[in-house]
Amino acid sequence: MSEIITPRTVSGFVELLPGAQLQFERMKKTLERVYESFGFLPFDTPVMEPSEILLAKGGGETDKQIYSVSNANGGSDYAMRFDLTVPLARYVAQHYGELAFPFRRYHIGRVYRGERPQRGRFREFYQADIDVVGDGELDVINDAEMPAIIYKIFTEWGLTRFRIRINNRKLLTGFYEILGLGDKAAEIMRAADKLEKIGADKVRGILVDDAGVPSDKADEILAFMASSSGSADDTLKALESRRGINALYDEGLSELSAVVDGVRAFGVPDENFLIDLTISRGLDYYTGTVYETQLIDYPEIGSPCSGGRYDNLASHYTKQKLPGVGISVGLSRLFWALCDMGLVDTDGRKSGCDVLIMPMVDSPKSAIEAANAMHAAGLKAQLYFEKKKFKAKMNYANRLGVPFVVIIGEDEEAAGEVSLKDMRSGEQQRINAADAAKFVRDTLDGETVPPLIIEK
Repeated sequence: MSEIITPRTVSGFVELLPGAQLQFERMKKTLERVYESFGFLPFDTPVMEPSEILLAKGGGETDKQIYSVSNANGGSDYAMRFDLTVPLARYVAQHYGELAFPFRRYHIGRVYRGERPQRGRFREFYQADIDVVGDGELDVINDAEMPAIIYKIFTEWGLTRFRIRINNRKLLTGFYEILGLGDKAAEIMRAADKLEKIGADKVRGILVDDAGVPSDKADEILAFMASSSGSADDTLKALESRRGINALYDEGLSELSAVVDGVRAFGVPDENFLIDLTISRGLDYYTGTVYETQLIDYPEIGSPCSGGRYDNLASHYTKQKLPGVGISVGLSRLFWALCDMGLVDTDGRKSGCDVLIMPMVDSPKSAIEAANAMHAAGLKAQLYFEKKKFKAKMNYANRLGVPFVVIIGEDEEAAGEVSLKDMRSGEQQRINAADAAKFVRDTLDGETVPPLIIEK
């Protein structure tokens, strides 16, 4: 007898039980529905790309985290995608002449990073991105649309206590140029981006000791960051005091003001967004507007949705200037965190069907007819033909958490009817299959679906 191999998954790779998987799929479907409602096209790319494509912007941590794949000759010419943006850049450059611009796409897919697994951080995980890519230019109103999409997604999930934090890197760079620190702008942004995690004193130490910023300038930088603690209007008013000193600062301020006006025009309430001068996304990749999102009651989750504007998406793959703006939802990490905090019910339904059909007779004909009636009404119906006793079949229905069960015994079959049981209320009625389907359809359509996420 062969040895039994212990079943296990690879560290950092996640699989879900049915109840959790259903909720995860519900989360994805909300993203798809909202993205498509804003005119974004579903999109996918291969999970494997030529290494030179993925590493064109490489260096640093990217080279260390990438999963290389050996080909048949023993080389490592290919690698697994580590985000969804680089494949987009390659795709747009490759198909430039075949696309209509602005090109709007959404991409929900798995990505791979060879980092050390830890709580909430995985080697294989889902990201859910949208991007608008322009040809040569891209209007700033696209920057304002992104927070509106974040707002729509989060509220449909059931979240209300969140804030979309907005800033502009041109404004920041211009401010540092005003201070005579333009050559240190990127280094200062990376330090300031840690303000929330490590506090003002430690950031000041990094600025002075590591970045070589004079102490009085470091104090001025921290005071500038703190000036965004009020409303968006108050912050914009304070920022206006420096207009006219630096052209890049003025450009960033005008863009930031336009984004605020646009966000309000899209219907995002003031309590759900603010200007936050502390965020810069810490990467040189972004060139204008940047976003981070915070769950007010759960700051430990970090930013489950972030992104921003970039001037030239595909500079490594084409000479065409392709500016864009986009956001990315860290779907796997967010779902894991919400489940870990008990905000998502994964113990409820473990089946996607509306009706479980249980024949208690030998012939499958009447059960199949009942299933056909359910399908014709647009319902999800499962046939359960296993030769089990009635109690065992009902236990199965309870474990799945299905809302309705159709029972077909000898009496029902002889009368051309079914017994329809509402598993929530316990009510049962004898009715023909077509009327049963209509009853289930009407009942489910009249019910309010509880939100995916229940805030505590």
